[in-house]
Amino acid sequence: MNRNGGSAGLGRALSRGEAKELTRQRLMQAALRILDESGEGGLTVSAVARAAGIAQSSFYVHFRDRDDLLTALGDEAVVRMRRMLRDARRRSMEEPTDVERLRATFRLPLERTIAHPALFRIGLRARLDRSPLGDATREVLAGYRHDLYEDLAVLGLATDTPAGRRQVEMIADGYIALTESLIIGHLEGRYPNIEEIVDVLVVFTLGPRTLVPAGMPFAWHGETTSGA
Repeated sequence: MNRNGGSAGLGRALSRGEAKELTRQRLMQAALRILDESGEGGLTVSAVARAAGIAQSSFYVHFRDRDDLLTALGDEAVVRMRRMLRDARRRSMEEPTDVERLRATFRLPLERTIAHPALFRIGLRARLDRSPLGDATREVLAGYRHDLYEDLAVLGLATDTPAGRRQVEMIADGYIALTESLIIGHLEGRYPNIEEIVDVLVVFTLGPRTLVPAGMPFAWHGETTSGA
């Protein structure tokens, strides 16, 4: 934005609404930078306002408090993530035998979440809170569950009975929980290689038989490979 209140991109003066949205985005970008560089402890209203280059009092024109800012950050990230995930899953379903497309559906949320670890940890903790931020994070989880449930139904999992719908919802929850658990393992340094995490998510999708070398028999405990 130039000194005359215009925008280099628009070539004209910004409207009041556009200027307000631009300031809001500056605050959100500043908050995300602070989270990435200093963690949650560095995220204060004064620090965000200072990093965005605005007066602290102006912060409250856009957000009620820090939690309101965090909710907005999470909402914006989730909208992009859900859109990208649905596109990746759609491409994978178009070519169900293409393992690389399947891997891309797992790699995407791993990379995007790991890029902002503090925001991820705040969301996990807030999910258990009875607060506006907690409500927002639970709504985010419900959105991911809904999307995954619909994709599993498209793949042919039965949802025509209450029991079937509960089972598909549990599978969706299982995928989400597994992904989050492996992200935590990565952030703790136990699973440093993202591609190895993707390998495991593929195994959980295709079944443990994929780990058995070609030509070797496979049987669950109590089964026989002959079926006898």
